[in-house]
Amino acid sequence: MDFLLNPNIAYLIVLAGVFLALLAVATPGTGLLELGALFCFVLAGYAVYNLSIHWWALVILAFSIVPLMLATRNPRRSLYLVLAILLLIAGSVFLFASEDGLISVDPILATVASALAGVSFWFVLRKSMEAMSRRPVHDLDTLVGQVGEARSKVHDDGSVFVAGEMWSARSDKNIPAGSHIRVARREGFVLVVEKVDPSN
Repeated sequence: MDFLLNPNIAYLIVLAGVFLALLAVATPGTGLLELGALFCFVLAGYAVYNLSIHWWALVILAFSIVPLMLATRNPRRSLYLVLAILLLIAGSVFLFASEDGLISVDPILATVASALAGVSFWFVLRKSMEAMSRRPVHDLDTLVGQVGEARSKVHDDGSVFVAGEMWSARSDKNIPAGSHIRVARREGFVLVVEKVDPSN
């Protein structure tokens, strides 16, 4: 574990942990990204515990969450995203103290890694903000009244093809497969359909 006490390695682990955490926020549910971020933060915690650090840099890292949260609620989110990224990078670069200077991370490594991290953070954060603010493109209420075809027998359950997609359906009366149907209403993601005369 001594290699973790190299400030350059510790710096890269901190950046990797932050990046995996942001990816986990942007694409929740798998658990793998969360596990990877947790692993990186445990390793970074070991380095922070054993190395000399600037506590003010740790505070900067913590404060980077504030503009990140503001970015999710504010129309001027680009400004807040830039501020959050700058705080994340500054906090991680200056986190590990040096006996003879302000930073112990190699300046070339810090410059390259910060540039790559900044671009990556910008892309991930912008995409996740856009996804959170985007309105649903599929309005299920527009399906009511549409005509389609029963792809299986429909009664208590069945499948229908409406608006270019397959849907689960049910009906009050038996509808044979291949019949023309109209959507009377929907109950969640299940369409309630009725048989129609194809000539109408």
